[in-house]
Amino acid sequence: MDVKRVKDYLYWLYYQYQLITCSYVLEPWEQSMFHTVTVTVLAMVLYTAYVFIPIHIRLAFEFFSQIFGGQPESTV
Repeated sequence: MDVKRVKDYLYWLYYQYQLITCSYVLEPWEQSMFHTVTVTVLAMVLYTAYVFIPIHIRLAFEFFSQIFGGQPESTV
């Protein structure tokens, strides 16, 4: 893949991000604060999803396997 095309594509994605969030109208210091808050919130959401979604999926699987006649666990 051509490096120039990748660079142009990344620039286009950043431009779309600025258009969607209307951050292109902010002053530079406001843009940096906005981007910092946005990245922080996104990182916290991703971390929370990484930690808690597998636990919830496992618990839901156990719950539905008991309801729909899964193998009973051994009490030995």
